[in-house]
Amino acid sequence: MVSRGDMVSSAREVAAATPDPELPLLTIGDLGILRDVEEADGGVIVTITPTYSGCPAMREITADLTGRLNAAGYPRVELRTRLAPPWSSDWITADGRAKLARAGIAPPGPRHGGPVLLTLGPRPATRCPACGADDTVELAHFGATACKALHRCRACAEPFEAMKAI
Repeated sequence: MVSRGDMVSSAREVAAATPDPELPLLTIGDLGILRDVEEADGGVIVTITPTYSGCPAMREITADLTGRLNAAGYPRVELRTRLAPPWSSDWITADGRAKLARAGIAPPGPRHGGPVLLTLGPRPATRCPACGADDTVELAHFGATACKALHRCRACAEPFEAMKAI
């Protein structure tokens, strides 16, 4: 029989390893959207925070989380969504940032809490994940998903996506 502490720890590991459907190279643990995993009344309660309200991946994430936890031996899974505090790209782990860079996606710069400031001038340069140059240009504010923008490096001419700081 699995002890209460082992069950929660194992459930957390199973939940944290769930891949993000839009960025499958990252897990929800890497993204920092997994907020809490607890055992209650013989089941598991998992709390997640979407990267932004209305995120279309939430339906797939919750279905995948439930399926993975059921397959790991947790027949009763309750999923909760916590909107406050809102998710921040600062919650992406160092491992998650490294995975993004290895995949050629520039990780977001630090936001360090507080509101995202409105800037009327040019945005700060995004470092190229291919060559490391700061001489880049944003080609399109929205990429394949709403959380990414399309950029090109002026130094090596490589196009790349960059995850937005939120």
